[in-house]
Amino acid sequence: MSDANGMADKNLSNVVEQLNQNPVNSHHQQQLRQDKNDRRHQAALNHDHTPDLHHPKST
Repeated sequence: MSDANGMADKNLSNVVEQLNQNPVNSHHQQQLRQDKNDRRHQAALNHDHTPDLHHPKST
């Protein structure tokens, strides 16, 4: 994938680099898995648009 300038998408490039890492041992494998889970959790938090019924936003 590329952006409007024809350059590779930096976020996608970073994800590809992280996925290409081969774990050295079980501890390293667990760290890589935790990093992946942390990114997934942060993405879910960033995209959570559920309305807060107890504290509605004021406009």
